[in-house]
This record gives sequence, C-alpha cells and structure tokens, in this order.
Amino acid sequence: MPISRVFARRVLLGLAAVATMAVSGARPALADEASDFVKSFGGQLVAIVNSDEPLEKKKQDVLPLLQKNLDIAEIGKFCLGRYWRAATPEQQKRYLSLFDHVLVNAITDRIGDYRGVTFIVTGTSHAPTGELVSAKIDRPGQPEADMQLLVVNNSGYKVVDMIGEGASLRLTQRQDYSAYLQRHNGNVNTLNDALQRQIEHHH
Repeated sequence: MPISRVFARRVLLGLAAVATMAVSGARPALADEASDFVKSFGGQLVAIVNSDEPLEKKKQDVLPLLQKNLDIAEIGKFCLGRYWRAATPEQQKRYLSLFDHVLVNAITDRIGDYRGVTFIVTGTSHAPTGELVSAKIDRPGQPEADMQLLVVNNSGYKVVDMIGEGASLRLTQRQDYSAYLQRHNGNVNTLNDALQRQIEHHH
C-alpha cells in the first residue's frame, strides 16, 4: 500500500500532539519562534478537530493547515530515499505532487475518529536534525499513546517526522516504498502510478 493506514493514523496523532502546546500551557525548551509556531498550529488544529462542524468542513479547514505546517516535500523526499536521486526531474515533480495529495487525503480521512482528545507534553530534547517534542495522548476508550514530533526550521518551523511506539513514521514509510520499488525494478513511474490509483480510488 503506497501510504499505509497505520502511517496516516499515527501522523494525525502526532499532529494532535503539536496542539498540546496550545492547550496545556506548557512552555517547551524551544526557541521562541518554534514555540510560537507550535502554539499557532496546535491551537488551530485543536479548534478544528474538536469543533462541532461537519466532517467535510473540518477536512476543508485542515487542508491549508497541513500544507503550511508540515514540510510535505521534505517528508516525501525522505520516504523515497535513494530512489529520489535516481528519479528524473519529471518523476520527482510528479511524485511530490502525488505524495502531497495522498498524504493529506490519508490524514484528513482520519479526522472524524478524534474527539475529546487530551494531551500532556512530557518534555523536549535536541536531535541532530531538529527539536523533538514529547507528548502523551489520551483518547476516550483508547490506550494512552506516547508520541514525539520532530520540528525543524526550514525557512520557518515545520513538522518533518513523528516517532510513535519507537518507530519513525517517515522511516517506516521509506522502508515500505523501498520494498515496493525493489519489487518493481526501482521504477519510480510504477510507484507514481500506484499513488495515482490511490488518489483516484479515494474519490
């Protein structure tokens, strides 16, 4: 499966964890700019997810938030791994466009699953590639989940990874893509076609 449901579910949980900063009053040990980013993004996300608006309206409202606050292109490049460098510029352009579409669809499809979520930020730490924000997420009738978000400053702060149950989500997705491409002779066109079909079947 080009984008796994587990990946999509954990991404949305991770995005929800960002909102912890806005609702818990916790002050993470991040630069002021990063803290402001987290509070703004998180506050808007929580307001949408916990609102009484119809699901379709929530999806519409979340779309620009995701595209502004996730570095989707960077996540997409990472997920393609070594095959990114082997792809032609045309393949790269098509792949990023499709990846953006598929990832956003996968996340927004899960929004209806979340109401009454509470969060507790448990700390922050420096990582070689950015700042890790740790949080505990509690949902009614679900086990408590631990999540870390990797936040980087690429011309403005953005989320580039979520770590849940000890696994990096973008690394897991990269392994899935790599296995898929190995079965298809490393042909990025084949992956692009699979992503295209996933989008077409979504509608």
